[in-house]
Amino acid sequence: MNLKKISVAVISTLLIIFTAEAAPEGRMPASELMRLDEAPRGEIARPLQQTLTSENSGLNPGYSVTPIQNTRPVAPDDALPNVTAAAAIVIEASTGHVLYERNPDQRMFPASTTKMMTLITALEHNKLDEIVTVGSGAYNAEGSTLWLDVGEKIPLGDLLYGMMLISGNDGAIAIAEHCGGTVADFAARMTQKAHDLGAVNTNFTNANGLPDPNHYTTARDLAIMAKYGFTLPHFEEICSTKEISFPWIHDDTKLLRNENQMLWLYRGANGIKTGYTDAAGRCLVTAAKQNGVQLIAVVLDSLYIWNDSIFLLDYGFGRVSSESLIKSGEVVKTLPIISGRRKSMQVKTAGEIIMPVFEGDANAYEIVYDLPDALTAPITAGETIGKIRVVLPDGREAAAVDVVTTADVEQKSFFRLILDKIKNLFA
Repeated sequence: MNLKKISVAVISTLLIIFTAEAAPEGRMPASELMRLDEAPRGEIARPLQQTLTSENSGLNPGYSVTPIQNTRPVAPDDALPNVTAAAAIVIEASTGHVLYERNPDQRMFPASTTKMMTLITALEHNKLDEIVTVGSGAYNAEGSTLWLDVGEKIPLGDLLYGMMLISGNDGAIAIAEHCGGTVADFAARMTQKAHDLGAVNTNFTNANGLPDPNHYTTARDLAIMAKYGFTLPHFEEICSTKEISFPWIHDDTKLLRNENQMLWLYRGANGIKTGYTDAAGRCLVTAAKQNGVQLIAVVLDSLYIWNDSIFLLDYGFGRVSSESLIKSGEVVKTLPIISGRRKSMQVKTAGEIIMPVFEGDANAYEIVYDLPDALTAPITAGETIGKIRVVLPDGREAAAVDVVTTADVEQKSFFRLILDKIKNLFA
């Protein structure tokens, strides 16, 4: 182990000892969490009058937060003047509807929120059980680390958890080199995918978010990427994991604990990624799902990432509700059956569609039924025969549910089919 890693190990050990003394159960009280982000010197952090609790906020029961007065200037018409982030946005994920924004298209350094796109790119093109061989580039990574050694062989899925939970820069490099050949090539793929999604004000030069003048994004672009991430298998599972153990971790506990405190603090929180560098400031892409509504909030260059994210999510959930457009098991239609031992059958939905309803918005959804005119025997109960789709005004599909058959139907015998044809000739 080189001198850099020895020094970091000593510092980490001291921090663990201090935290253990402050919170014997390994879980820091919410009041302490709120003070992790102290105001920069020369600025006065003033608590507001109202304390946030589960009664007046989306905070989980047992947590309370005393918000801090914003010391940065904001526009007079800003709906959330106590949010301290230089750039921020909160959107509803299924539609992309923007509920609040501040400087959403301002070019910013993303720090380790970059790793969200590293995760997306890896999930799209690789399998979790692929074995990654750690190279020297990962071993020599700066900043936060998983303590990977050259030559170690670790499943890709394990490294994705390590990268997202404790922001291992070495893990991000190992993932990039395995999936893309070189970090630069992998970063180019990340950028291209971001542009394909509509996040066109983004450029990545690495996979971990360490400072580079040409490595930048915006609050809106990060929200767009996060929105897409939730459509991928394993994305939410990884981003919402609080703790996980792996045998390859170079620590007696073998445990990884997520740095995103919102997973403990906020009801329904299910991601996504923290970030910090001197150039970027404190950053967080967070998400929460309540009553079928998935919100995504982004804060960049924030003085208080937890407070800001709570303000954003509370504001968002206060302006959107959910409506069940399609119920599970609902009979859709009765369809005729061709060549079957029965003449018709009811078909029903295999699930439900819950859509957001926005305050002061027309909420114009078109429901499209993609169903056949008739069914042809033989038919098996539960067979998918069509879909019901919810389409947004701009033509994008927001949700869909399968339509299935409700019974088995045998095909008529050959003799009966011939007899029916003869009858039809004389009808």
